[in-house]
Amino acid sequence: MANEPYPSAVKHDVAPGSEGKPAGTRRYRRVIDAHMHWYPEAFVDLMKKKGPANGAVMGEDGEGNPVVLSVPGCTQTSVMRRSMTRLDDIIEAMNRRKVDTYALSMTNPLMYWAPAGFGLELAAAHNDACVDAHRKYPQRFFGTIILPMQDVKLAAQELERMAKYPCMRAVFIAEHINGKNLHEKEFWPIYERAQALGLPLFLTNLYPTGAERMKDFFMINVLGNPQEAGYAAMSLVCGGVLDAFPKLEVFLPHAGGTFPWLIGRLDLGFRVSADLGHMTKPAAGYLRRFHYDLITHHPVIMRNLIDLVGVDRIVAGTDFPQGMSVRQPVDFVESIPGLTHEERSAILCENPARLLGIA
Repeated sequence: MANEPYPSAVKHDVAPGSEGKPAGTRRYRRVIDAHMHWYPEAFVDLMKKKGPANGAVMGEDGEGNPVVLSVPGCTQTSVMRRSMTRLDDIIEAMNRRKVDTYALSMTNPLMYWAPAGFGLELAAAHNDACVDAHRKYPQRFFGTIILPMQDVKLAAQELERMAKYPCMRAVFIAEHINGKNLHEKEFWPIYERAQALGLPLFLTNLYPTGAERMKDFFMINVLGNPQEAGYAAMSLVCGGVLDAFPKLEVFLPHAGGTFPWLIGRLDLGFRVSADLGHMTKPAAGYLRRFHYDLITHHPVIMRNLIDLVGVDRIVAGTDFPQGMSVRQPVDFVESIPGLTHEERSAILCENPARLLGIA
């Protein structure tokens, strides 16, 4: 089912004796998953020890995994599975998935809900763990810098601290900050510094807006997360961020969510809405300001996105190991109709390496 190859997948070549080895020893030089999630042990320990005093409600599931039952402002749970914490388990999953390298990032609850000082502690725990993982496995793991965006001064402080480590290859923020859209001017110092440092901005969904209407039928994931990508993209475009920071690269998860498919409506909005009268470029001109991952779960839709934005803007990213992740990125890319081997290699290897600055 979820772990089976896609029906139209082309079997990739395997060199004799390379069975069970990472993807770099197979058909593709170095497969990089730019969108995956983990929970560093230090972060989990902080949540267990200090989370309750700072507003988090903690528990355990039936397998003894720590669970964040709620944080201030949200009742969505977060299961911090041990398989998302132990590097040996993570590497074992990488090998099964034919992936060589991960860009490490976290998922909910992040730390925006916390008092600023504790938020900084949580962010630092993740960031320091990324550095340690890279030191232990320098070809396997690179890091993304998570910031306590509820306090931009502290966020800027943490960005400067972590930018000194060459293994930290992106700035990682959610698609809203406690309900504030990303174009708010208070966040611009982070964008300015990220651009100056040459670090791309990696976005992630967090507690989708309108959760009360998405409580049934798994809508919070099927609909909510892609909608958040659309909100974030429109905020960055129409709020002037991409124009103000023309060299800032932005990674948009869930294959851009709603944004690419509503570009015609946005173009028309530029022409007919007084609220968008400040926009001077066609909306379609912003499509290639973003990079997009693989999370469509449909090879033909993925092909359509490639035709819309260009193969060079597609980056292997899967959301692994979340329930809606792309389990086998190589198989999925090989199932996309009409791609050459060079284009598949670009998506799986060269594009994420270029975006992350990995040689």
